[in-house]
Amino acid sequence: MAEHLAESLAKVQPAMPDPVAGLIDIPLPREVSLWPQTWEARIAIILVLAVVTAAAWRLVHHRRGNRYRREAIAELTAIRRASPSARGELLTRLALLVRRTALAAFPREQVAPLIGPAWLSFLDRSYGGDEFSQGIGRLLVSGPYRQISPDDAELKSLVGLVRSWIRRHHA
Repeated sequence: MAEHLAESLAKVQPAMPDPVAGLIDIPLPREVSLWPQTWEARIAIILVLAVVTAAAWRLVHHRRGNRYRREAIAELTAIRRASPSARGELLTRLALLVRRTALAAFPREQVAPLIGPAWLSFLDRSYGGDEFSQGIGRLLVSGPYRQISPDDAELKSLVGLVRSWIRRHHA
């Protein structure tokens, strides 16, 4: 009976054609190139890449060239924090730090033989002032050998001068 009912329904309702059967595929457009179409744009991209590469190389070169400055500033900070009881020891450590920094920045033949006033004059020339030969910087040469140790204000001023020289000397 169920079969008979399904057959009579099929006769009453006409079969609907398949709606998808009549569709056709739409042709896809060509792939879009990500590379610019004009020569001017291509040249501009190459120039931008060249400038970025040169800037990155220069930044890396500059950072490598100034590494000794960062290390010297870190050592100066460690010297200041250590605050030894003997001020002569602090002066000796500062003098050694300035000498090592100069040896890292300048040719050894130019820096190593300098002592006394010639050393202070060299520091003045590389710094662009006269604070070493005429000011508090003289303590770098004479400080460790003085009978009277410098007071805290002089030491603070000397540490500031050394920090400024490390940051701004012209190598």
